[in-house]
Amino acid sequence: MIDLKQLRDDPEHFKRGARDKAFDVDVEALVRLDERRRLLITDLESRRAEQNRVSKEVGPEIGRLKGRLKSAAGDDRDRLEAEIRALEHRPAALKTEIQAFERQLAELQRPFEELWLAVPQPPAPDVPRGSDASANVEARRWSPPTFDPAIPFAAQRGFAPKTHLELVRDLGLVDFERAVRMSGTRHYVLVGAGMRLHQAVLRYALDTMIDRHGFTPVSVPVIVREECMVGTGFFPTGREQAYHIEESRRGAGADLFLTGTGEVGLMGLHADEILDGATLPRRYVTVSTCFRREAGAAGKDTAGLYRIHQFDKVEQVVICRADDSEQRDWHRAMIGYVEEILRSLSLPHRLLECCTGDLGLKNEAMVDIECWMPGRGAEGPDGKPVGDWGETHSASRLGDYQCRRLNLRYRDEAGRTVICWSLNNTVIASPRILIPLLEIHQDAEGGVVIPAPLRPYMGGLERIAPPTR
Repeated sequence: MIDLKQLRDDPEHFKRGARDKAFDVDVEALVRLDERRRLLITDLESRRAEQNRVSKEVGPEIGRLKGRLKSAAGDDRDRLEAEIRALEHRPAALKTEIQAFERQLAELQRPFEELWLAVPQPPAPDVPRGSDASANVEARRWSPPTFDPAIPFAAQRGFAPKTHLELVRDLGLVDFERAVRMSGTRHYVLVGAGMRLHQAVLRYALDTMIDRHGFTPVSVPVIVREECMVGTGFFPTGREQAYHIEESRRGAGADLFLTGTGEVGLMGLHADEILDGATLPRRYVTVSTCFRREAGAAGKDTAGLYRIHQFDKVEQVVICRADDSEQRDWHRAMIGYVEEILRSLSLPHRLLECCTGDLGLKNEAMVDIECWMPGRGAEGPDGKPVGDWGETHSASRLGDYQCRRLNLRYRDEAGRTVICWSLNNTVIASPRILIPLLEIHQDAEGGVVIPAPLRPYMGGLERIAPPTR
């Protein structure tokens, strides 16, 4: 969430940020609610201070006045009795006033928090401006010497490529029919070498992050309370994408939600904590099952393994100090780890700097990584897809937005308490990554050559061969 002090100092900054991100939120209304709330808090604190003072002073004062009352007569006696009654009623009157202010604050709190949570993080100044993904800017691309996305697949390899749907069918790697029968559309069952390849890419990515880059492996829950989803910025705007477990209707306590990324659990680890600044940055990596409802239109580019309800993902998170330069350095490093993995697997890919209109609520900047998928895109003259880029990774800078929601802080060298900053990035998500892996590494005989780094995780298997007839 945004810093309220910054909002008070420069509300126009947050209005521009909301417009740039195409979020419809009434920043002015939040400013007014914040001002009203602060006035109520000031009044409430004033009454409580008076209540504390009165509670200490009223007893002795009443005793003193009652002492004088014994010898008083006439108007003096009436005046003293009136003073005593006023003092005796003052604590009750203050309590009534305090309760009234507390009620007003409670009534204000919900609309205030709803607006506060709805204000997006303004995009960083160097983020490309644009209304949607069409304005994203390509930063760079990479291809192995053996394949160039700019040249038709058949011209390079000497045969027409199969789509991943054809490959998994012919090689017996995925069973969609039985999965759909069990769970409905956008479900799948990985079979045989398909399951082994899926596990191989996950394990390879996890080991790379641990052994080569020093990340701490952590297992995280994939079923969490609502406050964890709110704290990590996935609610309120992303509620329609999450699977909801309505425990409260069964009388079993708080409702729960299935997470769509390991980021939720990794960031939730330190909610409401104050970390020692000397222990930063914290570098965490997890592999977890992810669940997304994937509400939206279907189409041929979402078919098969591309847009599914359940998948597994290796996710990296960095929690660092409140320093823009340090955060940017980590962003570059985290993207570099992913590029290293993709290059080792000989997968052509490109980096896109996401424009303002393509950023989510919590991101100040985001880079998408897309892999080339020969079975994707428009159809050519032969009726076969000509290939296209498909998103496989996303790397985000979040500033203090997420940590402020989570109340995640650190103590700096001067002993001050500071809100942490955070970043996250997909290391690998499977089975989507199997699409370019299978399609790029298919051979003329209908098999798939396994990239060398994955072979140790597949018992030394070098090639997935088509079944013998």
